Amino acid sequence: MNGTNAARREHIPVRVMKDHDAIAAEVAGRIAALIRRRAAEGRDAVLGLATGSTPVGVYRELIRLHREEGLDFSNVVTFNLDEYYPMEPGSIHSYHRYMRENLFEHVNIRSGCCHIPRGDLAGTEVEAHCRDFERRIRAAGGIDLQILGIGRTGHIGFNEPGSARRSRTRQLYLDTVTRTDAASDFFGEENVPPQAITMGVATILEAREVVLLATGEHKAAIVRRAVEGEVHADVAATFLQQHPAATVYLDPAAAADLTRIRTPWLVGDVEWTPHWETEAVIWLSRRTGKPILHLATDDYREHHLGSLVSRYGSAEPLNGEVFNALIAKIRGKSRLPRGHRMLVFSPHPDDDVISMGGLLRKLTENGNDVTVAYQTSGNIAVFDHEVRRYLDFMRRTARVIDLGERKALEAVLRSVEEDLVEKEPGDVDSAVVQDLKRIIRESEASAGIAELGLSADHARFLNMPFYQTGEVRKDPISEADVGIVVDLLEEVRPTMVFAAGDLSDPHGTHRMCLEAVERALGRYSGDPPWLWLYRGAWQEWSVNEATVLVPLSDGEMRAKVQAIFRHESQKDSAPFPGPDDREFWQRVVDRNRGTADLLQSLGLPAYRAMEAYVTLRKGRRVEAREIPTSSLAEK
Repeated sequence: MNGTNAARREHIPVRVMKDHDAIAAEVAGRIAALIRRRAAEGRDAVLGLATGSTPVGVYRELIRLHREEGLDFSNVVTFNLDEYYPMEPGSIHSYHRYMRENLFEHVNIRSGCCHIPRGDLAGTEVEAHCRDFERRIRAAGGIDLQILGIGRTGHIGFNEPGSARRSRTRQLYLDTVTRTDAASDFFGEENVPPQAITMGVATILEAREVVLLATGEHKAAIVRRAVEGEVHADVAATFLQQHPAATVYLDPAAAADLTRIRTPWLVGDVEWTPHWETEAVIWLSRRTGKPILHLATDDYREHHLGSLVSRYGSAEPLNGEVFNALIAKIRGKSRLPRGHRMLVFSPHPDDDVISMGGLLRKLTENGNDVTVAYQTSGNIAVFDHEVRRYLDFMRRTARVIDLGERKALEAVLRSVEEDLVEKEPGDVDSAVVQDLKRIIRESEASAGIAELGLSADHARFLNMPFYQTGEVRKDPISEADVGIVVDLLEEVRPTMVFAAGDLSDPHGTHRMCLEAVERALGRYSGDPPWLWLYRGAWQEWSVNEATVLVPLSDGEMRAKVQAIFRHESQKDSAPFPGPDDREFWQRVVDRNRGTADLLQSLGLPAYRAMEAYVTLRKGRRVEAREIPTSSLAEK
């Protein structure tokens, strides 16, 4: 591909790294080099720091460099981008606490050298505090390297739409979208502070170097706007186009909407692999509004695809090849596996029915031995009022069923109710409340798979340790987590494994659960199973990415929705809705029907709905035709 043409589209240098860990290693390496260079010069290294899930990997790598390679932080001064207002520094939501837990208390940074806007000041003191914050940055010699994330509105720091290029550290009101996105961290939008204190755009742009980090599909659209769009105050990140030393670091998912990634033929020459041929033909079909088999040679030439069609001489053979490749991906019940041992990993206790409820029912009907393993308890996603409802149920049940001595039971119930009354929004639940919320999710999960023909005996609840923090923040995947998955693999000895490949989970639980599965498969002693990756809770595989497309009838779609409905604690208003305000069942219906509608518009058979999967074996992507339909014992 012509890099010059791509550069004309991208107004900021962009580096696409293979994954989150690669980004963390690269950026932490840059920071370490800066710290050492400044130390050799007898100067402080001044860092601008960000919070959120994306920079955590950078901070973990810096901690490793400090512990294992002696990286010295005694010459480091830091300034954080922002803080909610009002916000007590000891709150679990405070960025003061975030920085202590994720970096400061693990390295030898000097006391008094860490500067974070204060959210606990009286309103009359904030303006002077902001001026002093700017003064301290100047006194430190300015920021050498500033780390940034990017919000769905394109904000950097909390510079919301409308922030001026000349803006400085200040107090402002948060955009509705920003508060909605933060709602899950605060267990309800009503608990999100209405304001924040943030570095201004001008302050950020005065840093000598700037790095912006973004990962996940949910960042792809705003990344493209920031990198390729015009500079405008409505998207503060576009101002980085005016910085002489800004770099954007992306994983492949966050880079997916960039022109050179999504439609590379628009910016230069393309190496035409089968993947890109199919991608281009689907794009052209949608662009022209014509089914694939109706595309003409002139359509290709008029839309920058002359080099593609010339490989085939004319449109007809190319159209036929892509059409047949898409048809081959469609597998109804009769062409799905039978007689296999299957292990379905579900990160939360509803991802299985949300993302693969249709396929799960078909596989059960085909006589496969299916075990569903719920990797985390999902207990933090249960509202307190759900617990109160079950406490009331127990109290009423005691009137008709002997649950033991009534006074003792009442004392226990009142104790739990007092725990809930005393808790502030977002505080960590007591151990007993966490267990009650776990049990609620477990009972819902058992009821959900029952709608698809599986009994509660087919459910396994792993309760992996990394999730058991009681907070939105999770621990890294540990050997204990991987060991639990390995033990289950050794017990079940599956020939096929299903796992969540949905990386848009706002809090990274899906990503971490997939990491545990992949690491466990690497240690598994049996024959490598077929690995099916599903999506659906946040985003669906595209028809080109997918290797298997499973059609669903209206009845199968209704059964899938009913299975989702069994997760009553997540119904109507889930605690962690993500950036989509629809209920999960609504997203699923729209997404599955949207996939079927797209195939119909491409000229393929008309189905009511369709789920999509990517299949792997021994780390290699495999096509649908390679997947066995019957067990080895039947061959």
